[in-house]
Amino acid sequence: MDQGRSKPDLIIFDCDGVLVDSELLSCRCLSEVLAEFGIVLSAEQALELFLGRSTKAIEQHYRDLGQAVPDGFLPRLKSHVLKTFEGSLQPIPGIAAVMSELRAPFCVASSSDIDRVSLSLDVTGLRGLFDGQIYTAQMVKHGKPAPDLFLYAASKMGAQPARTLVIEDSVSGVLAAKAAGMTVWGFVGGSHYRARDGLAILSAAGADRVFAHMSDFWKEA
Repeated sequence: MDQGRSKPDLIIFDCDGVLVDSELLSCRCLSEVLAEFGIVLSAEQALELFLGRSTKAIEQHYRDLGQAVPDGFLPRLKSHVLKTFEGSLQPIPGIAAVMSELRAPFCVASSSDIDRVSLSLDVTGLRGLFDGQIYTAQMVKHGKPAPDLFLYAASKMGAQPARTLVIEDSVSGVLAAKAAGMTVWGFVGGSHYRARDGLAILSAAGADRVFAHMSDFWKEA
């Protein structure tokens, strides 16, 4: 697919930072829960280290530092994130309108677990758009930036990687999509990019295009 100029056979959306404006919320939750266990990590550092990554990546990061996270960390983090999302999570502006106009099949492929993705889509009113077509890192051996999740989603949806378009907000997601042989557009309209140069960050990672407003979804594509 040439930079999206020909319409794709499948569009894969990341969830966090693309469908829902969750990245800052989840990084704050991670910082707060780590602090409860005596580990210091600011929300800004969490954003740099773990944007678009799974909880396995968090555990591996601290194992590599010789500082394994305690047994109760993941359940506590999940509980805190879900509670925070229930009260504060908002959809990305304009995403519902974009999706209502799509003619190509689409699905979600997220590094988050199925409970978090389901809640995110429920509280933002987007769940009904996906009709169960939700794929998460729990379903594959290797999460982003490995291509496994995107290849798995495309296979399940019956699409060829070369005819698949991915919408991503993270470097790890862009790298995963490119490794899968897919076209990837970087989206930088989430609140976590207000103080960061998302265009430079995602372009450097290999995004075929970067845009900041869902109203521009097909413009210059």
